[in-house]
This record gives sequence, C-alpha cells and structure tokens, in this order.
Amino acid sequence: MPPSYVPPPLTRSFQGMISCSQTMFQFFEMLKKAAKTDAPVLIRGESGTGKELAARAIHALSPRADGPFHALNCATLTKELAISELFGHVKGAFTGASNNRRGLFEISHKGSLFLDEIVEIPLDVQPRLLRVLQEHNFTPLGSTTPKKSDVRLISATHESLRQTVEERRFRADLMYRVRVIPLFLPPLRDRGEDIPMLAHRFLDELNRKSTRLVEGIHPQALEAMLSYGWPGNIREMHNVMEYAHAMGEGSKVLLSDLTPELRGELPQGAEDTVKSNERKRILDILHEVQGSRHVAAERLGMSRATLWRKMREYRLDGP
Repeated sequence: MPPSYVPPPLTRSFQGMISCSQTMFQFFEMLKKAAKTDAPVLIRGESGTGKELAARAIHALSPRADGPFHALNCATLTKELAISELFGHVKGAFTGASNNRRGLFEISHKGSLFLDEIVEIPLDVQPRLLRVLQEHNFTPLGSTTPKKSDVRLISATHESLRQTVEERRFRADLMYRVRVIPLFLPPLRDRGEDIPMLAHRFLDELNRKSTRLVEGIHPQALEAMLSYGWPGNIREMHNVMEYAHAMGEGSKVLLSDLTPELRGELPQGAEDTVKSNERKRILDILHEVQGSRHVAAERLGMSRATLWRKMREYRLDGP
C-alpha cells in the first residue's frame, strides 16, 4: 500500500479477493459452504464485481480442486458455437469441422465448469444443457455415442433468472437446475468501506509499475469516489485509478485527476454524444470486418461480452 495509507485492521484476503466489509466477509463464508457440496451454484452480481474470482474460489476450496477449471462467457454465442464449445463435435459434423473437438463438459471431467452470463445461452441449446445436468452424459455434435460427464457447474449472471424465465428467454426447468445454491455478490457501492482500501491497493500496484510514486488520495477526491455509484464496480475502480495515476502529478490523487464521471463534469448532453459516437464506431467496425464480432471486439479493444452488451444497448443486434 502507499506509505501514507494504513489498511483497516479487519481487512481480509480470500482467494484473490480482498475486503474490509462485513457484507463481503459473509459472502466469503457462503463461498466456503458452497464449496463443500457438489451442487450447482449460481452467482448473481453486476459486471465488474468479480464473479469469476468467486467461481474459482469455490473450485479451489472444493474436493474437485485437483481437477480442471474451465470458464466460458456465454454472451455472443450462436447456437452452433454454443453446442460445439460445450459438447464438442466430431469430424464432418458440419462444414469446416475437419477434426474431432472435445467440448468443455469433456475436458472439465472431474473438475468445475464456470458459465458466465448463462442466461445468454441460446434458447434451443438449453435443453441440451438441462439433459447433461440431469443425466450426467452428453453426445458431441454429429456423434451417436454418448459420453459420461462428471462436472460441477458454477454459473453467473447479472440478471434475475426468474425475470428471464418470465420473458421466455430462459427455461424454468433449467433455472431450477442451475440455481440450487444462489449466491449474491454485492456491488461496490454497497460496500463503501472497501472503496478507499481498493483504491490504495490499485495505486500500490501502479506505483510498482511506474516511475511516479503516489502516496495517497486527497480528501476531495476520496469524497467524490465515496459518493459515486460505480456502475462498473471493481473493474471500473481499477480503470479510474490507472487514469489518475497516468494523468495526475504530485504525490496525491487530486479531484482533478479523476475521470469526468467522478468529477461530475460531464455537460448536459455529453453522455448522449459519447454514446452516439461509440455506437457509430461499433457500427463502422462491424461493417469493416463483415459482422465478425470476435474480430470487431479485438479492433475495439473490448471483450466479446462487452461488445455484445453494447450492441444490445445500441440496438445493433438485429430486430
């Protein structure tokens, strides 16, 4: 930590997560309990809260810790890609299938499989997922020979599964299968005591990578951080600290070093302009790469999941 900052005495580090919040301490205890069972776990949490870290903690503390852990973000998956990724395929199963490919339910045998944004699995693929959870076997695409599956499923979503069931985007029977142990990962705004601690922790990491030494945060800057809603949670916090470390000068982070969102300086209509420009840029890149979301995400410098969410927000994902 920066030399002028002393972490709270009750700060705990747990499987790569760090907190001084009683709410998070309770979450850590629930992770420990969930890890002892083999039941499917659903982690509900906003973007940037650390859902995959929580999933890895469950696996690391479970009897399956010596087995494999694999993760898949289900956002942007087409039906064919979802089937191939999850269950594999045999040579000749479809055009371009020049070799056999093992799916995640096969390579995760005796381990854990983490499906992030599980609600985005195409509706017509969900019966296959339900079947493997019920019968513990699956059949690769193009094959007639079933394979056994011994996999602990951990999934995550930022949405309410019950609401997606009501909207007919997710099967009710699958919801009950994947939501045996529901865990709720608190957003950063609900654990305000973690904000100064995490900010200084990120500054410490940045200090070690840079010639600039930041020893603390000015009270005005800290007040702005404590009153901010943090829609991007810990991921956004890291980005803000990186911005402040790069753009500021001197030994402390000042209010003027923070992003415009935290300073409250976005003029009226500026946010709409930013979104309009971003929408146009995404549209232009998608046109240039002939609709390839994977290539577009790389060109835009964002994950496929982020691109998919922005396409939905800007109504670029079709009618």
